[in-house]
Amino acid sequence: MSRKLIHVAAAVITNLSGEVLIAKRSEAQHQGGLWEFPGGKVEQGESALSALSRELYEELGIEVTEARPLIKVPHHYSDKSVLLDVFEVTRFTGEAWGKEGQPIKWVAKAEMDHFSFPAANQPILNACLLPTMLAITPDFTTLDGLVYFVEQALSCGAQGVMLRNHILSDDMFERAYQRINGMLASASIPLIVNCSLELATALQADALHLSASRLSELQGRDQFSGRWLSASCHNRAELDRALAKNIDFITLSPVLSTGSHPETEPLGWPIFQQMVDECAIPVYALGGLDKHVLEQAIGCGAQGIAGISAWSQGQKG
Repeated sequence: MSRKLIHVAAAVITNLSGEVLIAKRSEAQHQGGLWEFPGGKVEQGESALSALSRELYEELGIEVTEARPLIKVPHHYSDKSVLLDVFEVTRFTGEAWGKEGQPIKWVAKAEMDHFSFPAANQPILNACLLPTMLAITPDFTTLDGLVYFVEQALSCGAQGVMLRNHILSDDMFERAYQRINGMLASASIPLIVNCSLELATALQADALHLSASRLSELQGRDQFSGRWLSASCHNRAELDRALAKNIDFITLSPVLSTGSHPETEPLGWPIFQQMVDECAIPVYALGGLDKHVLEQAIGCGAQGIAGISAWSQGQKG
């Protein structure tokens, strides 16, 4: 039996304090009693953004003045299939209120994991919480070198850090993690470790990024108890594997040619966009990029960009 497909436009609405607006579904609705991101069905002949603007005015009494695409989420329930076209709304006029009697709440991002959402909203929640610019540490032999790179990356606009180093011992990696985590925690900047599952567990890390080979070895999402589990993908097979194992987000590379892997054929923006359009989780563009192509990456459906040398040297990497 084929499922009915419902096209829905939804919004992550943020106020000047950085809080996000969520609404509670009535008990009589599908997935009733859960919290959700506001929005509604796209009517025949209507664009997703037009539908969203109409729905937000009808439901909340606000008029959208600035919005950008955030993520597209196809999701299949037992009785229906939903395609969520999600936008980030950063400016609007009017004061939001539940015009249809629905409870609404402005929530700090740090508190959003405490609310229960429908399964289809989980990728939206992840996209809402993840940064747009992610710095990946290169191989350094000294802890001071790693710390200096992180400081430079943050000063250049990086909003999250992935600790990746192939040449440090586990002991040195742990020392690097403790020191950098201490630097970032006070500023609420996420730190992702790129290492083995065993080391990440020993560190009690909140976020782990797996190489493609480690992703292949992973038995299931529940092997890692931290909040975030991500993976490196380079082709369709790896992307499908990440989705099958309930990975929270991926890096997809190389988008452009890179000096570190000159022998690897780049995906290019059209193929990157095609793969992202078919992916129900946030995707970072990686490979040959710098922050000047951030808007292009977002326009192709990316969560944002990730890279190495661009953050400290202004170069592509």
